[in-house]
Amino acid sequence: MAASRSNPTKLSPADAYAAHSRRSAHPKLADFVAELSFELDPFQLTGCQALETGRSVLVCAPTGAGKTVVGEFAVHLALSEGRRCFYTTPIKALSNQKFADLCERYGNDAVGLLTGDTSINGDAQVVVMTTEVLRNMLYAGSRGLDQLGYVVMDEVHYLADRFRGAVWEEVILHLPDYVQLASLSATVSNAEEFGEWLQEVRGETTVVVDEHRPVPLWQHMQVGPRMFDLFGGETDDHELTMNPQLLRHTQQLARTHMPYGGRRGGPPNKRKGPRPPRFSPPSRLEMLTSLDAAGLLPAIVFIFSRNGCDQAVAQCVRAGLRLTSESEVEEIREVIDARTANLPDADLGVLGFWEWREALERGVAAHHAGLLPAFKETVEELFVRGLVKAVFATETLALGINMPARTVVLERLVKFNGESHVDLSPGEYTQLTGRAGRRGIDIEGHAVVVWQPGVDPKQVAGLASTRTYPLRSSFRPGYNMAVNLVQRVGQDSARDLLEQSFAQFQADRSVVGLSRRVDRNAEALTGYTEAMECHLGDFAEYFDLRRRISEREKALARQNRQSRRAEAAKSLEKLRKGDVISVPAGRRSGLAVVIDPGLEPMGEPRPLVVTEDRWSGRLSVADFTSPVEALGKLKLPKHVDTRSPKSRRDLASSLRSTGLSSSGGRGRKRSDATDDAELASLRRALKAHPCHGCDEREAHARWAERYERLRGENENLRRKVNSTTHSLARSFDRIVALLTERDYLPAPDGKPGDDENAVETQAGQVTEHGRRLSRLYSESDLLAAECLRVGTWKGLGPAELAAVVSSLVYESRREGPAPQVPAGPITDALTSTWQLWAELEDDERRHKLDRTREPDAGFAWPVFRWARGESLEKVLTAAESSGHELSAGDFVRWCRQVIDLLDQIRDVVGTKEQVGASAAKAVTAIRRGVVAAGGV
Repeated sequence: MAASRSNPTKLSPADAYAAHSRRSAHPKLADFVAELSFELDPFQLTGCQALETGRSVLVCAPTGAGKTVVGEFAVHLALSEGRRCFYTTPIKALSNQKFADLCERYGNDAVGLLTGDTSINGDAQVVVMTTEVLRNMLYAGSRGLDQLGYVVMDEVHYLADRFRGAVWEEVILHLPDYVQLASLSATVSNAEEFGEWLQEVRGETTVVVDEHRPVPLWQHMQVGPRMFDLFGGETDDHELTMNPQLLRHTQQLARTHMPYGGRRGGPPNKRKGPRPPRFSPPSRLEMLTSLDAAGLLPAIVFIFSRNGCDQAVAQCVRAGLRLTSESEVEEIREVIDARTANLPDADLGVLGFWEWREALERGVAAHHAGLLPAFKETVEELFVRGLVKAVFATETLALGINMPARTVVLERLVKFNGESHVDLSPGEYTQLTGRAGRRGIDIEGHAVVVWQPGVDPKQVAGLASTRTYPLRSSFRPGYNMAVNLVQRVGQDSARDLLEQSFAQFQADRSVVGLSRRVDRNAEALTGYTEAMECHLGDFAEYFDLRRRISEREKALARQNRQSRRAEAAKSLEKLRKGDVISVPAGRRSGLAVVIDPGLEPMGEPRPLVVTEDRWSGRLSVADFTSPVEALGKLKLPKHVDTRSPKSRRDLASSLRSTGLSSSGGRGRKRSDATDDAELASLRRALKAHPCHGCDEREAHARWAERYERLRGENENLRRKVNSTTHSLARSFDRIVALLTERDYLPAPDGKPGDDENAVETQAGQVTEHGRRLSRLYSESDLLAAECLRVGTWKGLGPAELAAVVSSLVYESRREGPAPQVPAGPITDALTSTWQLWAELEDDERRHKLDRTREPDAGFAWPVFRWARGESLEKVLTAAESSGHELSAGDFVRWCRQVIDLLDQIRDVVGTKEQVGASAAKAVTAIRRGVVAAGGV
């Protein structure tokens, strides 16, 4: 391959010498580059050179820029030095992809793979793994760490993930000092800050930041049938300017059209004139056809809805869209047959295999978390090979998987984050559109946002041009982490280790400015104290009296308002139909007649009235400053139609002819302030104070007011600083306290050996239950440990145990009917598990800790049926009929998570105990058919 890169042009002596010097300084890099078919970019060279000189490296570069080359050089170094390299990724799909790449380059014997449910050649010199696997190896003190020289952390910006981010920091903090770290990240605006932290905890670290996209990205908006450039040019300062044609066109459409599927101009009965036409964005078929005509395929269309992705594919198939040639169809069939060979024939129908296959042969596919793993991997391979031309995807596709396209289309700029619909952030927009433009294939990439009324092109331009995406740590200690830390290094050293986390590093930095403000304010307070000094006495004492008087007056005023409101509410309850009353103030002031008293059993009365100004509506307590009295009575018909203008006019005329005056009624009640003994005492003390007679009293008071305001502000700042500093250590201490109460850690006053359940380690001491907890890696780790400690799951058979354990991992995607669970032992065990959770939640609330998620039994029936040997069709049909519909992909994913926790239970308890034996049998029962098929 080196021959293909040779340059026939003869180098000058100076250039030849420079090239020789580079090779001499970095011989291993020269060997690595000689095997490549392309030249390295400057940022890649810098990162690789840092690794060869023994430094760790942080590389931040856009998607598709080629930062993984630096990680691959770490692999090359390990192989050349006879050391091991672990290549970590955040998701199994990316691990599988990188494993295949490295096997192709270095051979199957040199490369292994370890994920939650896959173990291939784990003792190899180079092992690809998910980050959690490496974290678990570190806590277990695995011998696999021997001879480890390099760790590549791909997509290290995942440490900002609120659910899994802590794992990345745990690995960085626990890796031996001699291991070099190659951290690969998307572009973040605080790369230097992250690099400083890495330098502090890992030693010499080179930070390499490259914001240049190797393939230029053009931004567009699709407005109906027309596609516009988002930007029209640049200013003299090289700032992008909006396309004026786009702005004019969208503003005109927004004025003359209603949103697609929406309503404009208010309720139908209040809208004047003809209904404006409803704007219709281009259909998915029209979009793909126009992209194909413009030579902009292959494309990824982000829809942010699983159902939307599936519907989009179905629409294209129904419309007869075909984007593939006959020869491509043959290749597609070969890939499908190879990738799905292990799927049972009996399950193909319920999996929707034939519809999925037809869509692939036409060149379109969906990609989302609900797909069967085998289907998803097939789509990824076909898209990378250019055989599938259009993929409708959710945002999960953007998470590190190597699936670049020529064009990325965003149908909407809003997505559901699991709790609510939120706007895309600039970082998310950049990550999604970063898929556009294939290096070495495309000369430019294209990002297209579909416009509809309500979408502001200026907002899109803001997303496309913003370059500030700070990396924020999500690290916080948990139960498993706390036990492992105490076991490995002891409680005091564990606190010190937490203080070294990136989360605490950022927290401490955030209070530096606050601490300076506290110091400056303290100096100012000293000056204010001097300025308010009075020669007659202690002015601070005098001012405190003034403050207390003001507070007492406000408190009495509040009491008066509440009292008047209560009296007014009580008087409204006495009103009856036909009573004439006076509304004292506001827009409805004047006489009014009560049509309906509006008495509510659980709330304040809201009488329906008609006023002398012909207004009709309900009044409330807020409309009256004092109790209301009936001034007279007006005879009303049995049914009064307050919506009729004639009826309101007649009532208003009758009101005015009564001769009653709206100025009547009781006046305001005298304030309680004149009768309050405490207030009177404070006022006497104020007048008797020496400073009351000072000629400069009000000038001193102004300085005192400033002093009080600044003192209050400074106290708030001090509280904020104190709550931020050492915040992780305090949280750790609260966790340790709870774990000690529940017998996972020995009591602090106990000596080693006092607790018969204590387990000696080199660094610290944990109980037997604590040792079990240290090997349970689950979101509900402590709840699982409690169920084992108490014996909640004893006596359950394999299928029954799988059903109950599923409640600790499964989480419903949406609200639905209460899940049905098999009666008998499963119901009893689930009830006991819930009771344990409730007790644990009470303890967590008492210790001010994050709550453990409530068990969810929504997957109990499906996994129970599957573990008993029922067919996939029966399991999924039963789930749908019970109101808990499951896609095949979701079913497989949840089954594998149940398997993962059952595996841990088996290892923790051992197969000699009944629960451990049941867990082992349950794993075997679940791992069959589609659950066992797909994936490496």
